[in-house]
Amino acid sequence: MRVHLGSDHAGLELKDHLVGWLTEHGHEPVDHGPHHYDAEDDYPAFCLRAGEGVVADQDAGVEALAVVIGGSGNGEQIAANKVRGVRAALAWSDETARLAREHNDANVLSVGGRLHPLEDMTRFVGIFLDTPFSGAERHVRRIGQLATYESGGGLPPVPGA
Repeated sequence: MRVHLGSDHAGLELKDHLVGWLTEHGHEPVDHGPHHYDAEDDYPAFCLRAGEGVVADQDAGVEALAVVIGGSGNGEQIAANKVRGVRAALAWSDETARLAREHNDANVLSVGGRLHPLEDMTRFVGIFLDTPFSGAERHVRRIGQLATYESGGGLPPVPGA
């Protein structure tokens, strides 16, 4: 699987670690940067590119996901979610990493490089990559409502109204 990566300075160490880890586990990492430490770097430049990369690959039929990393992962998740077609989820546990894929069919995982040990974050990424979308009707329906809204189709009806 192709895995797009983007981070900021706080996520640089994990991102660089993941490039090797992904390769060792049979994945194809695509590193959108940063490529050196700069405490003043701006994460949107890297995370937006990771988001665009995964959407372009998925639209072309390429099996792909993405991982964005920052100090908390919050800003990076927000940035990635600005890309049309991205569903980015913040993981802070094994369960949130699994549910991001299983229930939300997230195509981008965001993690906080300052909040967890390297081993935990690597495990979250592994769980995310290994977990398939359940395809349950209720999840498909909800994701469809979000996609319709994102493409200008308006708000979904309020249930029971």
